[in-house]
Amino acid sequence: MSIFNGKVAIVTGAGSGIGKGLAEELARRGTHVVISDINAERIAAVADGIVKTNGKVTASTLDVSKYDAVKKNIDDTVAAYGRIDFIFNNAGIGIAGPAKDFSIDDWRKVIDINLYGVVYGASIAFPIMMKQGFGHIINTASIEGLVPMPSTVSYAASKYGVVGLTNALRIEGADYGVKVSAVCPAYIKTAIFNDSKMINIDRQKLLAQLPDWIGITPEECANVILRGVERNKAFIVVTLLAKFIWALHRISPNFVIWIMKIAWRDAKKKGVF
Repeated sequence: MSIFNGKVAIVTGAGSGIGKGLAEELARRGTHVVISDINAERIAAVADGIVKTNGKVTASTLDVSKYDAVKKNIDDTVAAYGRIDFIFNNAGIGIAGPAKDFSIDDWRKVIDINLYGVVYGASIAFPIMMKQGFGHIINTASIEGLVPMPSTVSYAASKYGVVGLTNALRIEGADYGVKVSAVCPAYIKTAIFNDSKMINIDRQKLLAQLPDWIGITPEECANVILRGVERNKAFIVVTLLAKFIWALHRISPNFVIWIMKIAWRDAKKKGVF
């Protein structure tokens, strides 16, 4: 029997991409999913789809950069269902461009959503799960939370923060029955590449550098993530590319940084930046 059957899971950023894939797959496995997204139309469409397949779902709009809103979402879930079995702190955005061109508002927006959104969800859910004596917090980071990459410096900073938070919280939660995992995907075929703000970047040339074969769909990603949750993995690294880059970085961080420098210079020559 699936460990997700009959359980309650919160999924943020579930209006599209990885969050949508997770919400749909969890519902298929018998989980009551409490889904949210900042985009009201998208989250309503996802909820409708789950209902049509006889899944159990509660949906709302949510800005994860607002602490009080995140707390209300979690408190309402506990009040309604008596517990939280899983929380997927998944909502995130990206802003791409040369670091020299980022405004402080660009930095704040990425950090507020990608890092503080996870901090809020994790910090509120953690003591609830400690009191329960069970629960699993799953934080969506990125391969960029393990390996530095150019052109998305604020994104990398936020995702490195998510990985550090997750690892430290995993240690503290172990004696209380609370599990904590970091999800670190590479290229997933989601709307983030079209939705993200691009600063002094040729979007089409950038996307042309991402060959289709290196990516997987959000649905495939969701299944990999849930397998990792079943196994209580500390790092759920998604795609072969991500696993290869991470392994190489652990062997020689300086070599990977050298490769990234070459890739950055090549992209500038091609007019991407």
